[in-house]
Amino acid sequence: MIVDVWMQHPTRRFLEQPYFDSLRRWTGALEPVEIPIEFTVGAFEAAGVAKALLCAWHGPCGALISNDEVAAWVGQFPDRFVGVASVNLYRPMDAVRELRRCVRELGFKGLRIVPWLWNLPPNDRRYYPLFAECVELGIPFLTQIGHTGPLCPSEPGRPIPYLDDVALEFPDLVIIGGHVGFPWVNEMISLATKYPNVFIDTSAYKLGRLPAELTEYMRGRGRERVMFGSNYPMVSPEACLKDLDALGLDDEARALFLGGNAARVFGLA
Repeated sequence: MIVDVWMQHPTRRFLEQPYFDSLRRWTGALEPVEIPIEFTVGAFEAAGVAKALLCAWHGPCGALISNDEVAAWVGQFPDRFVGVASVNLYRPMDAVRELRRCVRELGFKGLRIVPWLWNLPPNDRRYYPLFAECVELGIPFLTQIGHTGPLCPSEPGRPIPYLDDVALEFPDLVIIGGHVGFPWVNEMISLATKYPNVFIDTSAYKLGRLPAELTEYMRGRGRERVMFGSNYPMVSPEACLKDLDALGLDDEARALFLGGNAARVFGLA
């Protein structure tokens, strides 16, 4: 079973955000037009992806992809999608209540905050009530690591010291760092080695472009710590998976990377 842990179905207001101009230049594929949910489903069927963690987006100006929109798409395709919430960091108690609603009423399986949207690294005090609630709800916290492709500061995505602080102060919190962590890949590998609840996903990278130190980690002691992600629609899952064989993973490492690790961490059947 292949599980994609980092993707989104883009609304038009999501695609129209000016900080995505750089991604449009790189890919030529993120024009601000309405994309039918059926098109997204077809992209994952074509790649053989069984489950996709469908993520909401919330920034300082409001919801770019709302939790209720995600819940509606999951309701249409419950065998394909699993919901991941996003909330307003500027209103921590409202954010905690919304996260509870998403998990307890909508069946979501995680919380994702993109730090460059807020220019707030994850050790900022605004995150901490949410981390405590994630632990209580038994769900992972997903965040972007590494430089930002969008036209926003990259510093909030640096793993050390920011995620290092969080993992120390919340040892029961499951943390998944998306987008590999470049140019701080070794920092992220060191955190995944140091802490039993820290993981990495490969979203935003075609597998043939993964840093060599990460592929070496995936073949050996990191085989239970790395998950597949696409960052659709920026990169299609089919394009991401094209060079899978070039990673040199044995059968166990391959199965864990493609879906086994995600199924265990997110509690997927």
